[in-house]
Amino acid sequence: MKKTTRTILKALVILVPLAYFFPWWTAFFLLCGTYDVVRNRKLDTSVVLQYFFGNGLLTWILSPFNILMDILALPYTNRGIYRLEDLPKSYQQEIRKLIDESHEIDLVGQLEERTRTQPRTMIFFKWYGANVETFVHAPAFQEKYRYIRTIGVSVFNQRESTSRHFGPLRATLRVLYNINTMEDNSAYIEVGKVKHYWCDEKLFIFDDTLLHQSFNESDKARYCLFVDILRPSPLTALLSVVVDGLRVFLRGINYLFYKNWKVLTR
Repeated sequence: MKKTTRTILKALVILVPLAYFFPWWTAFFLLCGTYDVVRNRKLDTSVVLQYFFGNGLLTWILSPFNILMDILALPYTNRGIYRLEDLPKSYQQEIRKLIDESHEIDLVGQLEERTRTQPRTMIFFKWYGANVETFVHAPAFQEKYRYIRTIGVSVFNQRESTSRHFGPLRATLRVLYNINTMEDNSAYIEVGKVKHYWCDEKLFIFDDTLLHQSFNESDKARYCLFVDILRPSPLTALLSVVVDGLRVFLRGINYLFYKNWKVLTR
């Protein structure tokens, strides 16, 4: 209760001056943010406060841009959580190619020694369309794809989890594939009311601007392909240009998104 009260007071200190000096802009961003946050299916006061005044603040600031991405994707509506079959077949083919490659090159075996001492590790092969130099031999991960824009591997060591958080941008969908096999339901991702257990289904696709949290409460490491793929849209070329622009804009600050990870390069 004390924390909630402090958050509300802080919100009033910020919102009241903004509403006074910039009423139309404040109303516009509040309207966009309200639309954005109510998409979360497990909505309560804590989610609203976290979105507007916690680590969802950047997502709120970017909400007009993200709503524009929803419009540009029409008639493909945002499902929030997707099955592979919900995507066009050409998207499915690119995703399946990455999955097959991860097993063919023994990706877990290549990463195991370098990641065993870190709580959380991330390695990128491609970031917003640009290839990233790495010590891992994975030629298919650095090919040119029409829809896939980011390819990485997220490694959680045993008993490691993230905090609840919102992704900032909605030009892409997040594709996660648990490469190694988890034997029970102690490793999962939670998005709203959905708990997706990696032991039941290795593939999970979702809009990561929804509040989510990843858990590995098991006694073994969890290796997930970490992929961003363009939103299905009749304007694929335009979305591709947008993502290329984001790469340039975010190049100097991308470390902010992975500050709690050990990012391996070479």
